Amino acid sequence: MPPSPAPLYAAADVHGHRAEFLDALRGAALADADGHWCGGRARLWMLGDYVDRGPDGIGVIEDIRRLAAQARDAGGRVGALLGNHEVQLLAAHRFGTAPVPGWDQPGGFHGGWSRFGGQEDDLRRLTPSHLAWLAALPAVALVEDHLLVHSDTTQYLELGAGVAAVNAAAARALTDERPEAWLEFSRLMSSRGAFRGARAGHPHDPVARVLGTLGGTVLVHGHSTLTKHFGIPPQHVREALRYAGGRVVAIDGGVYEGGRILLTRLR
Repeated sequence: MPPSPAPLYAAADVHGHRAEFLDALRGAALADADGHWCGGRARLWMLGDYVDRGPDGIGVIEDIRRLAAQARDAGGRVGALLGNHEVQLLAAHRFGTAPVPGWDQPGGFHGGWSRFGGQEDDLRRLTPSHLAWLAALPAVALVEDHLLVHSDTTQYLELGAGVAAVNAAAARALTDERPEAWLEFSRLMSSRGAFRGARAGHPHDPVARVLGTLGGTVLVHGHSTLTKHFGIPPQHVREALRYAGGRVVAIDGGVYEGGRILLTRLR
């Protein structure tokens, strides 16, 4: 008899809240008291937005990278996706305050990143190693029957008609030398709200469109907080929200809005 699949977990939108992230890992028995991986063969996927809006985005990145190495040694896995805030941080680093064609905002990418919660300490502490790691992150992942994405949007399909094609297009976008191309990619990654109210069987069902193109039977996303975007009071955020007929799972608990990091077991 083949071994049973290892447990599968996901978390999203840590936004620099390093202490809360480590507490969530300990609560799920994936990290020990010292913050080291103790989850054995378990799989953990992080769905983007590690930086901005919180005190230590670089520390969160370093924790994820360290845990990934420790999990690999133990037969498990820690994977990570690209979020819109990583794109904005990379754009601020690359283009600074230079004007962006087609975007009439003060301060260029740096100004926009700052207004959306960018932390100067994160930008200052970026190293070539951090930049290379961020640029290599996939935009989407298909893990068994779960399609993992950062944003609750159909616009990933503008990048390609399969997981590999979407990820290849995202990687190309992060090497583009044109600021207007970065602006368009950032807008795509920041889109939200496409699946609320979706009904299975409807001829224009966005959930079926995304799952039918990229694979999976359940779509899991962060990006849109349960607190602000789904209207759940922060003190009542306890678990992920399954909606759209059970086909979509929202896991951004809105830690920077007074909610919490929802480290969610998917399997």
